[in-house]
Amino acid sequence: ILLSLPNLPHESIPDGASEEDNPEIRQWGHKPEYGFDPQSHVDLCDQLSLIDFARGAKLAGSGFLLYTGWGARLERALIQFLLDLHTREHGYTEVSPPFVVSPDCMTGVGQFPKFYDQAYAVQEGEDAETLGKLYLVPTAEAPVANIHREELLKEEQLPIFYCAYSPCFRAEAGAAGVGTRGMIRVHQFDKVEMIKIVPADQGYVELDAMVGNAEKVLQLLDLHYRVILLCTGDMGFASAKTFDIEVWAPGQGSYLEVSSCSNCEDYQTRRMNLRYKTREGKNVFPHLLNGSGTALARLFVALIETHQQEDGSIRIPEPLQPYLGVEVIPATS
Repeated sequence: ILLSLPNLPHESIPDGASEEDNPEIRQWGHKPEYGFDPQSHVDLCDQLSLIDFARGAKLAGSGFLLYTGWGARLERALIQFLLDLHTREHGYTEVSPPFVVSPDCMTGVGQFPKFYDQAYAVQEGEDAETLGKLYLVPTAEAPVANIHREELLKEEQLPIFYCAYSPCFRAEAGAAGVGTRGMIRVHQFDKVEMIKIVPADQGYVELDAMVGNAEKVLQLLDLHYRVILLCTGDMGFASAKTFDIEVWAPGQGSYLEVSSCSNCEDYQTRRMNLRYKTREGKNVFPHLLNGSGTALARLFVALIETHQQEDGSIRIPEPLQPYLGVEVIPATS
């Protein structure tokens, strides 16, 4: 029964019933203005052969993407850029985890038992009894947050910062017709995840820093965004406090969530029995934080829609140019 109960919200969380009640904390930059009608990422991807939506669906069904040419190169460049930024400038240690995890790992981060129906189960071998013993990761949080599961750390080992790339698999990608055209809601997408394991008295200072780490990505890519504080009715199952970062996508005419940064306090560390021994000899559950640094599909959307040119080409932000090797994705790619 206890495993089915959500975390308690932090005292600073505003009451609310849905995302409509989430207060905006701040904005950065401005919505870009064009001397032409900006195209959607779907049209840009078709014209520049960045993503083959039809063949992606042929390979695996609706909600799966086939990146091609400059699209595949841009996706790879973004992953490398994000990992380098977080490891070189933000102090994270890169790890490369398995892309499947045990039910214990899913339970530890709060995915199970609530979200069984959203997970892709993997069958081991031919024995049907093994079905469901491993699951495709819904986020790198599932394996990385569990690295120290059932361990007793020393206080001097904290804080621990990890970042990791993984594909993310979500069986429930959204109702048909609700943002399902293109890349907005998909069953598989790439993401770079940030994880922090910190003493309880540092949890909220480190949460603010983590939000800043994710914001830095969008600032370097010259993308307008806003930061939202989630109200009680919109918070995640395991979170005590969550900030969402939403980037502006001109072709959509709307903001898209590209990062969600949460302090789960000791909710997850209790579930996974992760503790640390203080200098006074007391065993304590640390705070565990997770954040998207960031999700790639929607970042890809915002980047190509924001930096599209009138001739149909895509301008590449300067920090990303060394990874892609060009300043512009040409209109005739």
